[in-house]
Amino acid sequence: MKIFPAIDIKDKKCVRLIKGDFDNKTEYEISPTEQAKKYKEHGFKNLHIVDLDGALTGEVINLNIIQDIINKFDLKVEIGGGIRNLNNIKKYIEVGAEKVILGSAAIKDKNFLKEACVKFPNKIALGLDDKDGYLSVSGWKENSNQLTLDYLKEVNDYGFSRLIYTDINRDGMKQSPNFEETSKVSDISNCPVIISGGVSSINDIKKAKTLKNIEGIIVGKAIYDGDIKLTDLAKELN
Repeated sequence: MKIFPAIDIKDKKCVRLIKGDFDNKTEYEISPTEQAKKYKEHGFKNLHIVDLDGALTGEVINLNIIQDIINKFDLKVEIGGGIRNLNNIKKYIEVGAEKVILGSAAIKDKNFLKEACVKFPNKIALGLDDKDGYLSVSGWKENSNQLTLDYLKEVNDYGFSRLIYTDINRDGMKQSPNFEETSKVSDISNCPVIISGGVSSINDIKKAKTLKNIEGIIVGKAIYDGDIKLTDLAKELN
């Protein structure tokens, strides 16, 4: 199972949000590139990056930072944050991103998701951000009124190669992921699932390894706050 340490970029800094709230964020002294270097030095091969500036603007804001990380450390990067058109997907792929995560734009426009999967085979990850069984969009400010499982059934054969499932109620809260709902998603999904939101301890990693159709897990705030040591997390890579 892959472990994806997380880097959220805002104003060229590493930050973490609580439940996606930009007014409830923690800034960290370390730069995104320095944080990626730490992950590389501990043996991690995969990295989850969210461009929060991109999420707010719908533009590619931190492309140079992401390109720098990929070039320097040869990490397999999945990148998300306000990616709303094919041109921006292309920009990320051209700098070496392994997967480009589509969220709100794909939920609002299923045809965009389908077109992206056809144009960029094996490069598209679908991000499903769930709150109480319903999908949230636009940086989690809006409820889409779409049931998560119903939406997944509709788009399941579009050809995305990874699904990232986040329980918003758990995100940044370090209360363990919602394994029950994640399992419902992974049972249906045609592609492997990444668990996101709420990882609090190494035990969460161990539990994730027991689930079916799980490709990996994203770990964010628990690393930055010191609840999970990178040396301990790295032991779970094998």
